[in-house]
Amino acid sequence: MSMLVGVALAAGSLLGTGQASATATATPRPALAASPPPEFGTDWHDPVTAAPPISKPRTKSCQVTVAEAQFKDFTPYEGDYRPPRGCGDHWGKVVLRLDGKVKGRQYDRLGYLRVGGVEVFRTSTPQPSPDGITWSVEKDVTRYSETLSRNQRVEMLIGNVVNDTYTGIIDVKVTLTFYAREKGPDARSKGTSGRTTPDRVLPLDGGTALTTPRNSERIVAEVYATGSGGGCEEYWYMTVPDAVPYSCTADRGPYREIQVKVDGQLAGIAAPFPTVWTGGWSNPFLWYVIPGPRAFDVKPIEYDLTPFAGVLNDGRPHEVEVSVVGVPKAQTGWSTPVNVLVWQDEGSERVTGKLTRHTEGTLTNKAPYTPGSAEAAHRLNTEGGHRLSVSGYVNTSHGRVTTTVTRTLAHTSAHRWTDGEAVDALKATWNDREAVTTGVRSVRTERTYAMDGTTTLGASDRLRTEISLGDRAVRVTTHRGRQVGRTVTDDRYDGDASYLTDVPREERDAVGTSRERYRQFGDGGDCHDRTVATVQGMLTEDRLRC
Repeated sequence: MSMLVGVALAAGSLLGTGQASATATATPRPALAASPPPEFGTDWHDPVTAAPPISKPRTKSCQVTVAEAQFKDFTPYEGDYRPPRGCGDHWGKVVLRLDGKVKGRQYDRLGYLRVGGVEVFRTSTPQPSPDGITWSVEKDVTRYSETLSRNQRVEMLIGNVVNDTYTGIIDVKVTLTFYAREKGPDARSKGTSGRTTPDRVLPLDGGTALTTPRNSERIVAEVYATGSGGGCEEYWYMTVPDAVPYSCTADRGPYREIQVKVDGQLAGIAAPFPTVWTGGWSNPFLWYVIPGPRAFDVKPIEYDLTPFAGVLNDGRPHEVEVSVVGVPKAQTGWSTPVNVLVWQDEGSERVTGKLTRHTEGTLTNKAPYTPGSAEAAHRLNTEGGHRLSVSGYVNTSHGRVTTTVTRTLAHTSAHRWTDGEAVDALKATWNDREAVTTGVRSVRTERTYAMDGTTTLGASDRLRTEISLGDRAVRVTTHRGRQVGRTVTDDRYDGDASYLTDVPREERDAVGTSRERYRQFGDGGDCHDRTVATVQGMLTEDRLRC
């Protein structure tokens, strides 16, 4: 099946496509005894994920409604935010919650929430049943406490189209719950190592100029990068070079890399996560109940820019630019809003420093094509990768601190399709390895993303999609070379669904199964291991193993 047909089935324009995933709430319980219907009906279980719930302190809490709106078009919600009263002005945790409902017929839609220009949440919506669904998403937004401590303007948009065919009005409410800080020692005198919440959050909304406080000792950029918009960049991982006979082409093929430059110099590289929205892979029946990883909670990519602090702290504006390697020139389809998180040295009015080393490897992007025939599929094998290492120091009130950031990217994929794309298959892996060493402390993170899927359009116009998605990260912390912490997160989705194409919705004879297992464990005995599974839109398993 042409991937462009999949695009048409899946979503509309930017801020009008997608899906959502932080923590869609549901009470876990043992395996369910159920008799699923023979096919999807007019109603199914509300969206649910296997992700762990947000842990919340047992301290006093206060709640504020940030936005409440119905999205029917591309008009953003605008309002005023005021901090809560009664929970202090420094919080132990801040949790965002979105509650949504929609019914009828509608595409998946991408949305954002900005407070004071800072993007605090990027999400997308599930596709509704005719009878309607409700869903919830939670996210820890404690890192934005500095922004949330003042009166701010709020902007939220879930771009939508409502007409005689697409009837679903997206009704959402977003709240923030603030938890008072538990009493404990203040880590500020020891520098940034004990502080997870930044002192400043600086948005780069539509611009590139950044002026940091002159006493910044740690600087991190976060980029909410999404390939979407209803065109081929929504399926960037399946694009092919321009000369290859396939429905989605993009210069040299599917390799994508999100780069950050400071004053024109490469400062950070990262692999984008291959998010599959709720209409993805030409088959919305895969995602009606269990979304793919990160589809409800688009996590920002983080870049530690601390080696550049000595450059950025001169009091003048500097250009911070984000670009996406592999996107054809003048082609839209990616959104890359940027926040810059800054930790300041309270013991200094001015932190000086210097960038001491900058080593960039050669960017690899190979996509050899083997033509197909009546008997053999077309083949495109892609290999891409890049490496960057930067070092710099800052002179702080607690001594000179050197930071080295090394990041290595590697991608391989095998794309197979037949003439007419009646069979279209991709098996791909992305590796993003990062090491950040600050003084005697080092944090190494290895991220692995995986996709293995096949879409087949049979002679009877029955479309079937089988797909597996993986999102795994291992984070190891060492102090003076000795391991002091390790956490593992492993999210796995498997789905198989089919339906008749080119017939009215009520005649599609749709069937499908889906399963997600989300595991997270680390030092100290922390453990989460949950599995949810569905058949024909009915939840048939919801199991906790720890």
